[in-house]
Amino acid sequence: MSHRICVMSYRDMKHPEAGGAEVIIQEVFSRIAERGHEVTLLTGMFPGASATDRIGPLEIHRTGSVYTYNVAAPRYFNRRLAARGYDLVAEDLNKIPLFLPRLVKVPALAIVPHLFGTTVFQQASIPIGAYVWSHERFIPLVYKNTLFSVLSETTRNDLIARGLPAENLRVIRSGMDHNLYKPSPLPVNARPPRVVYLGRLKKYKCIEHPILALPRVLEKVPGAEYWIVGEGDYRAELERIASRAGVADHVRFPGFLGGADQVRILKESRVLAYTSPKEGWGLSVIEAGACATPVVASDSPGLCESVVDGKTGFLVRHGDIADLAGKMTALLSDDALAQGMAEEGVRWAATFNWESSAENTLKLIDEIVAGRSDRGKQAGR
Repeated sequence: MSHRICVMSYRDMKHPEAGGAEVIIQEVFSRIAERGHEVTLLTGMFPGASATDRIGPLEIHRTGSVYTYNVAAPRYFNRRLAARGYDLVAEDLNKIPLFLPRLVKVPALAIVPHLFGTTVFQQASIPIGAYVWSHERFIPLVYKNTLFSVLSETTRNDLIARGLPAENLRVIRSGMDHNLYKPSPLPVNARPPRVVYLGRLKKYKCIEHPILALPRVLEKVPGAEYWIVGEGDYRAELERIASRAGVADHVRFPGFLGGADQVRILKESRVLAYTSPKEGWGLSVIEAGACATPVVASDSPGLCESVVDGKTGFLVRHGDIADLAGKMTALLSDDALAQGMAEEGVRWAATFNWESSAENTLKLIDEIVAGRSDRGKQAGR
């Protein structure tokens, strides 16, 4: 039986700031659409975007901005899309909650990479941070009867601690593109002593931590470099931090790179650094593993599950610059250690694929839609 599904997410893959959450939505629901289900993605507008579009098998509708989407999207759905007779709405609960269970008359699935909690104040101004934080506090009330798909056990535990029923929270891991991310042909000892970060340049990601670690690393590995690949509003501050730390000549900013170029940089680098205080999972970490590139990451929610500490890379206490420097130095200088972790990373990454993610998500959708049907039959008796 095919379903008609509307997915609501702040961004789509054409958005200039699309990240891991958008990749997951696109990959999972494209595969669900390819299995014969009708999938519409209702997402936010951005400069230069068209109001309607198509990305692969997904029909795209855009409304609102990053600041108004939480109000505009439910209104757009009810006025312009609801008449199509959707079986389910899936909310990517990744910014400000839309509170769909209260605003639409269709069963809802909540998809949660992670909730911000107080970390939102590291990314946004105090007024915006307070707005997001206060809205998250209503999630247990509004979504108490909603089934959730979450990326990690740490996110599941966070939601349980907030008061949501454990039986409503299902962990569905993200997959990855094994056609694009393949083991590097270069053994680790043939790569330059380069540490790389790939992603958006945002303050809350704490991308500066490896910069602060570099002076200690350079004492043991004089040629070490840190490449920060991506764009964002934190770039100028990162450049200032590198200058103040006296390592500006060892920090590179290649800018935004597309898929193939990004993968090439990853395969040519010796270490991926990911020092965020909180992630839904850590898709970039798994992609690095697939490319045989070891990882140094913070032992923060999400990352503490995507990195197998001591096998696919190292976890360090978040904010411990001395420990971070020590682990970076070890992977840049110890060929046997780095090569062993590179090989473990390939094996670990091989266990994740998008087909399984889509299959498990579809099973959850089937369960929700079947529950609605059963309730309808009972009401008709």
